[in-house]
Amino acid sequence: MSRFTALLRRELRGFFGSPLVYFVAAVFLALSGYYFYTDLNAFITFGFGDSIVEHLWQRLFNDIVRVVLTVIPLVTMRVYAEEKNLGTIELLYTSPLRDGEILAAKYLACMCVFLVLLGSTVLYPAMIYYIQPFDLSQLKAIYLGLFMLVSTMVLIGIFVSSLTQTQLIAAMFTYGSVLLLWNLSWNEAALPTDLLGVISQLCAYDHFEPFARGIVELKHVAYFAALSLLMVFGTLRSMESRQWRGRR
Repeated sequence: MSRFTALLRRELRGFFGSPLVYFVAAVFLALSGYYFYTDLNAFITFGFGDSIVEHLWQRLFNDIVRVVLTVIPLVTMRVYAEEKNLGTIELLYTSPLRDGEILAAKYLACMCVFLVLLGSTVLYPAMIYYIQPFDLSQLKAIYLGLFMLVSTMVLIGIFVSSLTQTQLIAAMFTYGSVLLLWNLSWNEAALPTDLLGVISQLCAYDHFEPFARGIVELKHVAYFAALSLLMVFGTLRSMESRQWRGRR
């Protein structure tokens, strides 16, 4: 456990000791603040009766997700690719740590970054609640869905990073993957009717949207859990591939 903790601290220092994370955080806060202001202004101007708060959170967090999808590749691209490029991956693989522990430390370090970013968005509902208290059940569902979505997308980014030693390639393929997964059913008119149901089941947006409306269903939780487990399996197999190449 002490070795795992040491690796986790090393990963956290790698993130929070880099100016990239602070640049990403500044951009995220600027964009999320912009969306909060514009979305709130739009709903106040046009009005939605008693459901203004419900519609506001649904719209705002869908906008925030789009920002998060852009940020994820910038955070996860270095996880394995940088170590491979610098040659430190061999030192990590020969350490007395199992592959699962290495993956867990890298995943938790990434999630710490996003928990800080997503935690900052609590300020927006807190300001509204201070002015006019409202039911928090929808927000609880939203943050649950947001955590599961980000966790899954981070694991996709880690998996892609484990396949290459070039951070730019990892970032581009991760961004393409998460964006495609989010927008799979975006243009339903262009999809074959017989495939629409299948594609809808694979689309991350269709599984996050119920959370944004305050609805928590087991099938949507299972979707993110299953996809996360698939990415964990893929990453572990990618790590084991060094044995096939005769490395260890």
